[in-house]
Amino acid sequence: MPENRLIEIESKLTLQEDLLQDLNHVIYTQQKRIDRLESLFEALIGRVSDLSDTLAERGVVNERPPHY
Repeated sequence: MPENRLIEIESKLTLQEDLLQDLNHVIYTQQKRIDRLESLFEALIGRVSDLSDTLAERGVVNERPPHY
C-alpha cells in the first residue's frame, strides 16, 4: 500500500513539473510578443510625431478645409 501511494505522489509531481514547464513556455512566448508590440508602438509614436511636425511646418494644423 505505501508503495502505491509513493507512485501516485511521484506521478502527480511529474504532471506538475510538466505543467510548470508548459506555463513557463507560455509566459516566455507572451513576453516576447509584448516586447515586439512595445517596439512597434514606440515606432508608431515616432511616425505620428513626425507627421504632426510635418503638418505643423506646412501650416496645415487647425486649418479650415477649403469648402468652408
